[in-house]
Amino acid sequence: MSRSERLDPATPSDGEGPPPATGPDSPLGRAVWRLRSRGCWEDAAALLAPYADTHPRAAVGRAALLVERCMYTGDGWAAAEDALRAAEAVAQVDDDRGAAACERGQLAYAATVLGIRDRTDEARAALGRAAALLEPDAPGRALLDYRRGLLAENLSDTPESARAAYRRAHAGATARGDLLLCSSTWRHLAGMAAREGELAEARHGFAESLRLREELGFLVGMAPALAALADVQPEPEATRLREEAGRLFRLLGGVPAWLADHLPAPGPDAAGPRAGGPRADGPAPAGR
Repeated sequence: MSRSERLDPATPSDGEGPPPATGPDSPLGRAVWRLRSRGCWEDAAALLAPYADTHPRAAVGRAALLVERCMYTGDGWAAAEDALRAAEAVAQVDDDRGAAACERGQLAYAATVLGIRDRTDEARAALGRAAALLEPDAPGRALLDYRRGLLAENLSDTPESARAAYRRAHAGATARGDLLLCSSTWRHLAGMAAREGELAEARHGFAESLRLREELGFLVGMAPALAALADVQPEPEATRLREEAGRLFRLLGGVPAWLADHLPAPGPDAAGPRAGGPRADGPAPAGR
């Protein structure tokens, strides 16, 4: 089962892809994952940079890392735009073009939901282009469905369309063994259940999301999962979960930045964010 198929270039069989042994279980793939899972997106992207000029999957993977950095930190927009343009330029087949368009849609969505700039129309257009390029059984289709759900829920205010998209994404991610994407679909389906007062369903979904992130070691995504579960738990469990989320948030230097206003203030002996760490501002987005 894969952690996230979109970030780890597959081992080529025709000499046109990245060099051998770059899949998710290769030394390079594991190194990229370790850095990404701890919020070191620039360092992870640097590992793929030597291949990005000539290998489309590496280029899209590098762009995806830098787009994710924008969502989690609210910074790095220019670097993500540059990486996206490079990925679009090197793409040669529809799957690569569709994957790059999906990342462009996510960057525009992130800029909108974080209040940087309204890029709603660009997000819709890019995800629409990705849908036209990706075959129904393409590896990136489940991720595209998930992101179309985000757009429907948070920018179009069409919850039923969002729920249907999340369910398609969840089914696709489950079929492909993409546990990280499953953790995100669980999280957003649970969020919808919570808003409808279905607390038992919400608790189950948030708990599954947290379990998968713990299982994968996706450290940077665990604080949001803990905070979400806390919102549907009774006391004293809710306070314990928020305190644990706060410890992880501070350990990672204030990432994800949008979570800052949703966590308890640290005690007098708690360590603050690392110097030079990401800004701890911005609203809580409906992203990963």
